[in-house]
Amino acid sequence: MSPVPAAEKRTLQAVGARRSRPGTPTRGELIQLLRTLSSEGGGLVALFDARSIAGERHLLSAWAHMGRTRARGESRLRDRAAELALYLAGDDQLPRALSKVGVAEDSEEFVVLAERPRDPDAVLARFGLSRDDSVYPRPPSESTLGRLGISDVELRAVPPSAWEGLVLERVALLELSSAHAIAEPTNKP
Repeated sequence: MSPVPAAEKRTLQAVGARRSRPGTPTRGELIQLLRTLSSEGGGLVALFDARSIAGERHLLSAWAHMGRTRARGESRLRDRAAELALYLAGDDQLPRALSKVGVAEDSEEFVVLAERPRDPDAVLARFGLSRDDSVYPRPPSESTLGRLGISDVELRAVPPSAWEGLVLERVALLELSSAHAIAEPTNKP
C-alpha cells in the first residue's frame, strides 16, 4: 500500500470528535448545522459516524477516488459531501450509503472533515462537539466492517491484517462502476 500523505500536505483535514453530553446536539441539529456550514462556502464540511470509518486510509482513499471521478467529469452528485458518503460506504445509492456512514440518532463518536482553508477545530466548535483523538483514526474492526456491509464470509476469508484491504476494495469498485457505467455503450438503434 502506498504511504499516507503527511497531514500538513492534505487538503482534507479530519478529526475525531464526540458529543459533549449524550444526545446533544441531536441528529437533527447536527444535520441543520452541517447544511448551514455547507451553505457558507469556504470548502467542504462533512460529518460521519466514526463507527463506520475504517481508518485513515479508508477516508483518504474515498476522497482520492471521488476527486479522480469528479476530475473526469463523472461525478455522481452535485454535493461533494454526499458524494464522499457514497465512496466511504462503497455504495452507489445515497440512502443506503447514509445508513452506513451517516450520523444516526445513536451516534456518539464522529469523524469531522474540513477542507482547507477551514479549521477543523472551529468546525467542531460550531457543531458543539468535543475533539477526541481516540475516535479517529482507528484501525478497522469487525463491527466497522459489518456496518459497511462486508459479510462474515468475506471477513473470514482474510486475516484481520487484510481487513483494511476489503474496505479499500469497496471504495475502488465504486469508482470503477461509475467509469464503467459511463463508458458502456448503449444498444439503441
